Amino acid sequence: MFKRTATQAWRFRRLHSHISHTAQAARARPAQSVVIASSAAATAGLLWYSFGTTIHNDAIITPKPEDIYKSVQEAPTSSTGITEGDGSICAVVWGSNRYDVINPNEPGVQRVQYPVNASWLKDVALRDLRLHERHAACVDARGDVYQWGDGFFGSNPTSKSEPQGPKLTLRGHNIIQLQLTESRIYALSASGKIYVIAANAEQQKLPSSKPLPASTTSWWGPWIWGAQGNAIDFTEIAPKQKLGRGEQFVSISAGKNHLLALTSSGRTMVHPVNKNANTHGQLGLRKFDIPAAPSSTNIVSPPRIPVELVPRAVADPFATASPFSRSAALAVPSSTSTNIDGIDDQHIRFSDALFEIPSLKGIKVSQIAAGDRTSFVMTDSGRVLGWGANEFGQIGLGGNMTLDTIILPTEVVLSRNVPGSVRTRCIDISAGGDLTCFVAERTDGESLVYADLLTCGNGQWGGLGNNLYSNAQGNPVRAKNVSGLQEYNEDSRTMSPILPHAISVSPTGHVLLTLDTQAHGGPGGLGRDLVAWGTNHDYQLGTGKRSSLAVPTTLERPEGGRFILGQRKALVRDLSGNIWKKKVKVEQCAVAGYGNSIIYWKTK
Repeated sequence: MFKRTATQAWRFRRLHSHISHTAQAARARPAQSVVIASSAAATAGLLWYSFGTTIHNDAIITPKPEDIYKSVQEAPTSSTGITEGDGSICAVVWGSNRYDVINPNEPGVQRVQYPVNASWLKDVALRDLRLHERHAACVDARGDVYQWGDGFFGSNPTSKSEPQGPKLTLRGHNIIQLQLTESRIYALSASGKIYVIAANAEQQKLPSSKPLPASTTSWWGPWIWGAQGNAIDFTEIAPKQKLGRGEQFVSISAGKNHLLALTSSGRTMVHPVNKNANTHGQLGLRKFDIPAAPSSTNIVSPPRIPVELVPRAVADPFATASPFSRSAALAVPSSTSTNIDGIDDQHIRFSDALFEIPSLKGIKVSQIAAGDRTSFVMTDSGRVLGWGANEFGQIGLGGNMTLDTIILPTEVVLSRNVPGSVRTRCIDISAGGDLTCFVAERTDGESLVYADLLTCGNGQWGGLGNNLYSNAQGNPVRAKNVSGLQEYNEDSRTMSPILPHAISVSPTGHVLLTLDTQAHGGPGGLGRDLVAWGTNHDYQLGTGKRSSLAVPTTLERPEGGRFILGQRKALVRDLSGNIWKKKVKVEQCAVAGYGNSIIYWKTK
């Protein structure tokens, strides 16, 4: 910003004197008076504009109002997730809406610059919500799955002109958690079963083949019959190794081409989504089997095909070497398994099983997390193991680790930058894209306990949160503004650490973190602060600008004040519009998507 100074005022007075002198001389030369007076007036006007007008050096080119503000004009002005009229709950969205993911009711809105209430989720509380690049899915309070987005409906000129809201696809299975890939949706039920359905509505159509008898109990049966009235094609993926008595799946986490699953007894299993499931060793194993296409004579129990997916770095160790140091004969084809070349890996039945990771047998795991091409597990003792792609240091094995592929689970040491007397225990892992976040609890046995947020991987757009833009960080670094925080505990009358309540890492490079500032605040606590940082090319940080942030920053609402996520009791409807229950305990939950963000109300 430029302001008028004393020197500029002196120059203006000199200009005024020069103009007066010129006007007096013009009386003696009438023929030149008009030209000189006009030139002097133009010069004076230019200087007045330059010195007197406020210029903002952070000005940006504002997109067309019809692209950004259309949803703002039609939606309530508040961005708290509570409507001002009747006090009902609704979601809050901002960022890219290119594929009608965060605002399907407004297909013409390309971006939402500021956080605004989303009327299409009014009075709706969900069990889970997930965003992918071109499609999205959620589980309503009844446990039914809804899908929407261009990737689900299919983008064409006629469909883009009319709103296409969430569509019910999988019902009657009491779903509690979802995970999305480009072509699949994985759903975990309360009974511990994992179902898979296609991400595209066209691929969900049931085949026209003749149904099997109702007594059919094979895994192929649900494809033919559906289940409980479902009119879509879906199936269940089951563990290859038998589960123990009372053991069931309790959590799932999906990367770009693979899926991790955790059982109630702490066993970790993996599922290959397609042929690229092990390009960087992210499966933790090479050999498994898949079902062959059923023949007309053996449709109930199709034969199995053995498969070995070798990581590219193992199949071709010199893949990244200079072409002058290797011969063309060493080139390895993209597919490292020749016996599945003719099999369609885009079908939901490419693989029907989960396989236990051999190197993790006997290790009790309490949490799993998957990046795009990485896998992580946290043991019940707070130790972390990671494997998969590591070209950006996203596994966190240190700056001296130069391997871009880690094929076996390897321990991630989170105590490198603290004294040896300080005990470190990991309490949470979050991963997305090529970025990983660890929450480390620190204590030396005498002083107060505190928590650090450690990040590693690709921080090209500031996702590391350490005020640097680094595209490779192998040693987990301490994120600023959200590490080592403490607050007064009303109950114990001591200082207690402020822990992250939830972390959502976008595959495209931004992070949303909810600080649990209400945990020890006592009666009258407002809620949980929302902090954001990373890439901001599509306004996904909610700041109203496109400049990225390399430091975690507390998000502010457009109408003023900190963005605080709350809890309350509210009337809850399902996505069909029917009342589910009244006075339900709900809380706000933030999700970072592909260039966008959403805050929805989650049932507790």
